[in-house]
Amino acid sequence: MIINGDEYRINLNGRVYHCALDVTMDLVGGKWKTIVLWYLRKDKKRFSELRKLIPGITEKMLSMQLRQLEKDGFVSRKVHPEVPPRVEYALTAHGKTLLPLLEEIAKWGRMMGKKNGSIEKVDRPTKKARKTSKA
Repeated sequence: MIINGDEYRINLNGRVYHCALDVTMDLVGGKWKTIVLWYLRKDKKRFSELRKLIPGITEKMLSMQLRQLEKDGFVSRKVHPEVPPRVEYALTAHGKTLLPLLEEIAKWGRMMGKKNGSIEKVDRPTKKARKTSKA
């Protein structure tokens, strides 16, 4: 990267980056990481809660993404000593530093949705209605 005419590079975790944006995208890029972070932004969640909130993600992929986010220090994993074990995921203080960035990305996405498409409300049946419809 060039700053004030001088060239710099970033050495991080055994990799050399020539652009600061490359560091960011390597850590939180991809299809799922930012979405997982988004759903953890307000409160801790259990694995099953995240799985329900993120349509299209497989259990294996969610597990992989959570492990990587934990390894990178963005997410904490707390196992409660119960039977069966209850595991909760939450943003760490380091993960919370991403919130302004995530808010801006989401804001830009909503703007693009309004400008070039539409934003539509999804009607989901309530838990009570789902139980009744299975009969």
